[in-house]
Amino acid sequence: MIKLFSLKQQKKDGESSPRTGNQKKASAAQLRITKDVHNLQGFYRTGRFVFSFKVGPNYPHEPPKVKCETQVYHPNIDQQGNVCLNILREDWKPVLTINSIVYGLQYLFLEPNPEDPLNKEAAEVLTNNRRLFEQNVQKAIRGGYVGGIYFDRCLK
Repeated sequence: MIKLFSLKQQKKDGESSPRTGNQKKASAAQLRITKDVHNLQGFYRTGRFVFSFKVGPNYPHEPPKVKCETQVYHPNIDQQGNVCLNILREDWKPVLTINSIVYGLQYLFLEPNPEDPLNKEAAEVLTNNRRLFEQNVQKAIRGGYVGGIYFDRCLK
């Protein structure tokens, strides 16, 4: 389910009421999207993860800013929710869409990439001990401590 929050719609809704004070005009090009990613396969099959997308005024020439709002034990997502996905950086092209990013995120959950990590500890565990990595992922999804960090429950 994708929820769209358009500043353009907020502006439109605000036109019916009189303007007060020093309100800034919102750009029609700004957009916020929240996407639940679930029904995954692999290590993360039992989890449900929420991502936020901030689409700026230069989209599609610049990629949206994507954050994982659910704390997750993943080599390519850090504790602040930053996501390491090549199409959000050097491989971005204006023909790519939000759906392209969602597919990329789903693939990232299916095949975590320890070669380009944001969470180096998770990447090291994945590389050296896949069984321990899977146990850590399940512990984090069920809610609990992994490596001294507490993860909230995010079961689907």
